[in-house]
Amino acid sequence: IADVNMVINAMLGKPFDIPTGNQGGDTAPPHNDVNMVINAMTGKSEQTINCDVNADGQVDISDVNKVINIMLGKDHPDNPDVGTTITYTVNGVSFKMVKVNGGTFMMGATADQGDAYYGNGLPVHEVTLSSFSIGQTEVTQELWQAVMGSNPSYYTDDPLRPVELVSWEDCQEFIAQLNLLTGETFRLPTEAQWEYAARGGEKSNHYRYAGSNDIKEVAWYTGNSNQMTHPVATKKPNELGLYDMSGNVSEWCSDWADDYTSDPQTDPTGPEYPDPDFSSKLYRGGEYAFNELRCRVAHREAYSPTVRVMYLGIRLAQ
Repeated sequence: IADVNMVINAMLGKPFDIPTGNQGGDTAPPHNDVNMVINAMTGKSEQTINCDVNADGQVDISDVNKVINIMLGKDHPDNPDVGTTITYTVNGVSFKMVKVNGGTFMMGATADQGDAYYGNGLPVHEVTLSSFSIGQTEVTQELWQAVMGSNPSYYTDDPLRPVELVSWEDCQEFIAQLNLLTGETFRLPTEAQWEYAARGGEKSNHYRYAGSNDIKEVAWYTGNSNQMTHPVATKKPNELGLYDMSGNVSEWCSDWADDYTSDPQTDPTGPEYPDPDFSSKLYRGGEYAFNELRCRVAHREAYSPTVRVMYLGIRLAQ
């Protein structure tokens, strides 16, 4: 709580060296003082001690984080930046990142995903995520070329096709070089971030695929792809303005593969250490070479991080 007090002091323009943060001038527990500051900042009475900002039924550090995010311009419904894009340019090639407001959702094989479902989408469980940004499209071949100086893809007749034939380890090298060139901190999305974004985040209409229940509207899959990739953003986007999160190529996530549990989770990142008998990285989204079942937003797959295939690419997160 001392760190929270220091942050609040700084935001209120008080010295960093006030250790107690006793805003109320009493001997009450420190969280009461935090609550008083939160109340004042959110326009509530300073006398109101119970300040459940995120309406989860309890007052704790998550409420403080929520208010800090609001003050930093994150997690606020009136923030014009949330849901908008930021454009980056590398060696003459531009790409966009979309801001995604954090929230809570049910992850896994929910009812909207249909009856026939692979077992790795169960059990359905509650996940709460902080705000993040994700690529508006899959990484294109022209962006990979601009960063790495080469194009590993199989389908190379259009630079706006998504890059493929890249392993999870290749993607780490790409991201490291991209960060060096831009000074940013791009990364792969976690599996939970990927699914939340594919579902449409807080704007979700609970579609089976990313942006529609009609797969042909939003995805290149075996039924319409002619068994090849297609230029990105040529199908309808989802509720957040994200393209190709169903179909075209699948996309690596940062997590090691593991079974779900029913426990609620906050900002999950997967197991810290892989199972020695199943050391695989997760990937999501379905692809041009497979049917609609693999294009559902909850569908999961995994490969060794060294594998390269013609239907697996990358989408950035931040």
